[in-house]
Amino acid sequence: MKQLLSLAIILIALTTAAQTPKGKIIEGQSISSKLTGYNVNYSVYLPPCYDTSERSYPVLYLLHGYSDNETAWVQFGEVNRTADKAIEEGVIPPMIIVMPDAKVTWYVNKFDGTDPFEDMFFEEFIPQIEKQYRIRSQKEFRAVSGLSMGGHGSLVYAIKHPNMFGACAAFSAAVYTNEEMKNYLTSGNKQWFAPIYGELDENGNLPQHWMNYNILNIIEKSEPKIFNGVKFYIDCGDDDFLYKGNAALHVLMRDKNIEHQYRIREGAHNWTYWRTNIIHGLQFVGDVFHRQ
Repeated sequence: MKQLLSLAIILIALTTAAQTPKGKIIEGQSISSKLTGYNVNYSVYLPPCYDTSERSYPVLYLLHGYSDNETAWVQFGEVNRTADKAIEEGVIPPMIIVMPDAKVTWYVNKFDGTDPFEDMFFEEFIPQIEKQYRIRSQKEFRAVSGLSMGGHGSLVYAIKHPNMFGACAAFSAAVYTNEEMKNYLTSGNKQWFAPIYGELDENGNLPQHWMNYNILNIIEKSEPKIFNGVKFYIDCGDDDFLYKGNAALHVLMRDKNIEHQYRIREGAHNWTYWRTNIIHGLQFVGDVFHRQ
């Protein structure tokens, strides 16, 4: 009898799962960029109702981490499964999720001008994507999110271009203090950053290009009111090695009265953490899309 009951439960669970509408993942897409001189690859998630409706949808630009590419959030993060379930349960509204490949650009313009990825993203990528798909192009229906290097990119984009996004959800964001960056450019992980920001000068000072992109510097020098139209969500594991920069960002935003949510959860800098917690980012941006 117990075996029959267990079998019945399994069958019910399988049937329920099979009935959950599934969105569509389209991989192997690209746009042609005149600014970078290369094609920019991307994957896109279309919600379950996309092909059966004529409506336009809000959009989330979801950014990958260092050494990954446009397939990572689906292959390792299973964001499509999370989105399908959340849409079915009414936790988030149907949305389009666009996942570009940024290589190891840190989502910024390279200091020597050879790879202006940030310029490309705003001048070419977003316009082409929002022409290709049925996307609501108003700021309040556009959000950016990402993990690690992508968390850094999402913050840079929302902070430098607050007129473009209604929400930003940064996970395990690679936010560094100036002291940390000086250490990196002196010894550890120099190969990660010197090709993007340049070297320390002859006096050991940080390159100006880094100072222009350091999230903490930008916020420190900005009037808080320019961020009033962006909802910020910052999430970092309690065992994540990037805890210092995320904590510093939280303190700075608190001191400058910039509205944001700051969450520390159990976990480290890995896909188990991001796969488990991306739902919180989706729900955060979904609430912005829904409006209050």
